[in-house]
Amino acid sequence: MGKFLRFIGILFMGLTAGFTLLGGVGTSCAAIAPTNYESMVGLAPFQWLYILFVLTGIALGIWGIRATIMLVRGAPDGYRQAMFVLLSGTAIGIIHIIASRALRGKSMPVDAVVYTTILTLIIFLLFRIPGVWQKVDFSKSNARSNRPAGGAAAIVLGVMALTIQYTMGATHTWGGVNYADAFNTTMTIAGVGCLLLGGWVLSGWWGWRKVQAHRLAEG
Repeated sequence: MGKFLRFIGILFMGLTAGFTLLGGVGTSCAAIAPTNYESMVGLAPFQWLYILFVLTGIALGIWGIRATIMLVRGAPDGYRQAMFVLLSGTAIGIIHIIASRALRGKSMPVDAVVYTTILTLIIFLLFRIPGVWQKVDFSKSNARSNRPAGGAAAIVLGVMALTIQYTMGATHTWGGVNYADAFNTTMTIAGVGCLLLGGWVLSGWWGWRKVQAHRLAEG
């Protein structure tokens, strides 16, 4: 049960980190040139605020990826780092939603990022239930046992990077133009890189399992 719960935690933490990073990058359209989009004109007087949203989103995304790696490795501080990221992301995301709804009447697509962050936060808070924490405690796990979760998280991030123009297209289309269909080369390189990393991690773990099974059979 503990391995399964850690798998869920690491997978959702990786998903949240990647979503936050992509959300921070995606907010750059509103931060850099809000007057270029009819629905963003109301943000122009608060351009400085949206530049902060971009910077904090990117920073939290990178911090979240680092926290995910720490969880995979079973670092003593991994859970606390993840909680810092989730609490900060929730607070800043709620401010972002309130500001966008007040200034332009809607807040998508940041809503999706915030909802994902809150869901992951709830999962990590549930982990702290004493009876559950005894099984989950990331600091008592090791990188080898968590490798499947790390590989799965990398693959999910890869799929997200490669399909973001489709999954976010409905919330990024104005005047018939899908503005989520951007940074294609970067997204492709990042997506393929994550898929290869995830596949390598999982294949390494599977190879180790086969060796262990063989040794037990011989023993």
